Amino acid sequence: MDSGSQKEIREVDDDRQVVAEIMARSFIPTLITTISWEGFHFAGHEIRITEAKDCYGAVVWPSALVLCYFLETHAKQYNMVDKNVIEIGAGTGLVSIVASLLGARVTATDLPELLGNLQYNISKNTKMKCKHLPQVKELCWGVALDRNFPRSSNNFDYILAADVVYAHPFLEELLMTFDHLCRETTIILWAMRFRLEKENKFVDRFKELFDLEEISSFPSLNIKLYKAMKKNRRSA
Repeated sequence: MDSGSQKEIREVDDDRQVVAEIMARSFIPTLITTISWEGFHFAGHEIRITEAKDCYGAVVWPSALVLCYFLETHAKQYNMVDKNVIEIGAGTGLVSIVASLLGARVTATDLPELLGNLQYNISKNTKMKCKHLPQVKELCWGVALDRNFPRSSNNFDYILAADVVYAHPFLEELLMTFDHLCRETTIILWAMRFRLEKENKFVDRFKELFDLEEISSFPSLNIKLYKAMKKNRRSA
């Protein structure tokens, strides 16, 4: 067996090992309760998430687990303590909850029909546990951005996003929203599952506005984790 084949086998084994560790962070309750929930272990806490099975945006997808795991295991490199963080497409709120537990000032955003479940999960899992109480706010991509998130007050250190690119017709609005929320120093941490050619096309469009770096890959899940910052930033 040549060295290239050996390297490929090691990479596959490493991927499987890390993915198994990530997926082991979730658990199903052993007792039946009146409200169904799914459990997760991140940032030293047990997190209980209520999902809405009839709503695409109110389910915990694997990309969210990947991003939570990354935030926890890279807490020194990407320190969340006292940082201003916004999550777009927060869904059930798991990523926002983990960022809050890690010390961030978090604004969790999503469509109006998802805010009730999002607020419930965030309140239930962060009350009396976080340094900063997370905020929940409506954000429809590309809509009323100047009114609801004026550029003059956008001072986000991090933008978090998990699985926001899929077969929906709002990809240009999503790109517009990323661009609007970013300052020169803002870091985007974005986990994405590749399903269709649309994902590749969006990445190409994204690269027109942002410097994009792949910082981790999970081939068995078809998920990549990216770091991005605005292009043409002034030198520090």
